[in-house]
Amino acid sequence: MSTQTAEPDLQSSTSDETVIEMRHVSTKFGEHVVHTDINLEIHRSEIFAIIGGSGSGKSTLLREMILLQQPSSGTIKILGTDLNGISEESALALRKRWGVMFQNGGLFGALTVKENVGLPMREHTTLSDAEIDEIADKKLVMTGLKPEASQQYPSELSGGMMKRAALARALSLDPELLFLDEPTAGLDPVSAAGVDELVIQLRDQFKLTVVMITHDLDLLWRVTDRVAVLADGKVQEVGSMLALSKSNHPAVKPFFTGHRARSLQEQQINALHA
Repeated sequence: MSTQTAEPDLQSSTSDETVIEMRHVSTKFGEHVVHTDINLEIHRSEIFAIIGGSGSGKSTLLREMILLQQPSSGTIKILGTDLNGISEESALALRKRWGVMFQNGGLFGALTVKENVGLPMREHTTLSDAEIDEIADKKLVMTGLKPEASQQYPSELSGGMMKRAALARALSLDPELLFLDEPTAGLDPVSAAGVDELVIQLRDQFKLTVVMITHDLDLLWRVTDRVAVLADGKVQEVGSMLALSKSNHPAVKPFFTGHRARSLQEQQINALHA
């Protein structure tokens, strides 16, 4: 089945410049086929989400984008660089241009929040300790954490604080690309809404391209420009949430059925016409 593109959303304001390009990407683990002939384009300054049921290969695609795993076949280009056969030097240079927020934060428990945020700068820049501490403090404030949180350890943080600290670390090298793995998972509604707003603010302020994996329907409706739906090893449709909500595709429709999904859809449509 070929990838279908849903009706475009006229409210999208993203660039046409492609920063991530996947062509005919297939992934197998032994006899198990995860993906077959994946084709995707992600544009500069857009907030792009990948959704799908458990085992659909969302996390595998993300790992392939950030050089933690190689596909079995096909090509992936990030910021114009082909990842196939990339040298260690080129891979390091590319990694400095993106930030990753892992689902569980991925913070080092033996380091304070400020030390965690400063770690990428200590590894990849020649900045002094004082300069790194100053920048780390600014990144923490940028993500909505209070100054006193910088001296806390990850085990002392709430779920929402952990997500913000992890996001601050992902932003430490001023990336062009930001990868978010379930950024609101496990958060209460108020904390999740705060992360939603923060993602939009960061994209708008710094023209970041944001790629996320999420099951959070609120987040999908509130922040995304486009969404790719994975099922049966393929990208079944790509489009705005509004466009996808009108789809009759059997792999897409389940995301928009049920009381909660319909309620969110009605809220968003009403907001567009308010």
